[in-house]
Amino acid sequence: MLDLEKYGVTMWEEDKILSFRQKLLAWYDKNKRDLPWRRSKNPYHIWVSEIMLQQTRVDTVIPYYERFLDWFPTVESLANAPEERLLKAWEGLGYYSRVRNMQTAAQQIINEFEGKFPSTYEGISSLKGIGPYTAGAISSIAFNLPQPAVDGNVMRVLARLFEVNHDIGNPSNRKIFQAMMEVLIDPDRPGDFNQALMDLGSDIEAPVNPRPEESPVKEFSAAYQHGTMDRYPIKAPKKKPIPIYLKALVVQNSQGQFLLEKNESEKLLAGFWHFPLIEVDEFSDQTQDLDLFSQVAEPILELGPSPQESFEQDYDLKVEWQDLRFEEVKHIFSHRKWHIQIIAGRVAETQEYTDREVLWLSPEEFSNYPLAKPQQKIWQAYLKRSH
Repeated sequence: MLDLEKYGVTMWEEDKILSFRQKLLAWYDKNKRDLPWRRSKNPYHIWVSEIMLQQTRVDTVIPYYERFLDWFPTVESLANAPEERLLKAWEGLGYYSRVRNMQTAAQQIINEFEGKFPSTYEGISSLKGIGPYTAGAISSIAFNLPQPAVDGNVMRVLARLFEVNHDIGNPSNRKIFQAMMEVLIDPDRPGDFNQALMDLGSDIEAPVNPRPEESPVKEFSAAYQHGTMDRYPIKAPKKKPIPIYLKALVVQNSQGQFLLEKNESEKLLAGFWHFPLIEVDEFSDQTQDLDLFSQVAEPILELGPSPQESFEQDYDLKVEWQDLRFEEVKHIFSHRKWHIQIIAGRVAETQEYTDREVLWLSPEEFSNYPLAKPQQKIWQAYLKRSH
């Protein structure tokens, strides 16, 4: 057991802990959110919801969750799902390694656990993509094991309850909050206790505009009692994402089909279909945001082939490029920010390709292929201008 005193945290006496549990759970019983995954004790359902909820808002997750279980109702169906179907189910949720890891974990369950979801914390933790938080959530909610589920919401609440002077964004400090939860967690209702703290942290104790006077446990909160709510939790500001500049080539043939290519790299968005993208150092014409729909400015001399010339060479196509100006598309990943300019063109003759996965698709066929969020934004910006 971690010595919390070393980290400046003094836990409460047993009587106070019992009182805290009672107050928190009584509030949860009255105010808990009615969410589809809370109507189930099925560990597979809880696992799907917990993975989806990482980095994603609850209201965004609900339709994805329901569709995912409709498409993959069992661990076995997930284990055997074709990659394109899997990515289509996750399309738009981002952080796609999550769903790839889920499929690997489903295959582990089939091969190592005879198809049954493991029922111990150690067994759950052994699955690909499941860290301490997710293992704690599944263990406590599905199997009633007294395992903490420590996420950002929980750390925020605990930091204010005990005035914890350690950065919650620093992964090495997670052990402090884990040890605190091991003391606090209700052994009879661990799943409800974990979810109560999550609900409290996502609403009343939210990072922005908290309403501490409405908290059911404000009498226990050192930060509330001492008037230091604005100081907690301690969290260093995030680094700004690195800007990446891309040209998107949206090319249409005489049949009204568009050229899309499958991303076969092991990099970002592997396995998704996309309009060809060419990275550039920066955009040479910075007037785009000033006049979105003006005609293209006089070309600026650039060293080396232009993106259009590179595209024609790489894809062996003769393209009639259109003088259209499109709204810049922006998309933020956790560590980088894409700035995308669209270049539209038409071709009279198309090619068959043997060296890359390329398709000419009609817009009606887009729904059959996984397109990541940046591609969906490119398509919407194209439609907005071309119509």
